[in-house]
Amino acid sequence: MHEQKSAGTAAVLSALINGLGQIYNGHIIKGVLFILIQALNGFLTTILIGYIFLPIVWVICVFDAYRSAQKINRRANRARF
Repeated sequence: MHEQKSAGTAAVLSALINGLGQIYNGHIIKGVLFILIQALNGFLTTILIGYIFLPIVWVICVFDAYRSAQKINRRANRARF
């Protein structure tokens, strides 16, 4: 059975450190990939292209963590009944 996850907590964790919300949701590989992508984007800010991708990936990461937690909760609720 799936454990309930707080969508708000997942989003806040991912907003603080991209990928942390995914790790909280149990999606370890996805979380680590987001962390690595944002580290690369941070490096790319030295040549200015990172300033474009850094906020885009940040928003995607926060939204993904929120939606993933909601999906986990829906599956947990269906399994309960």
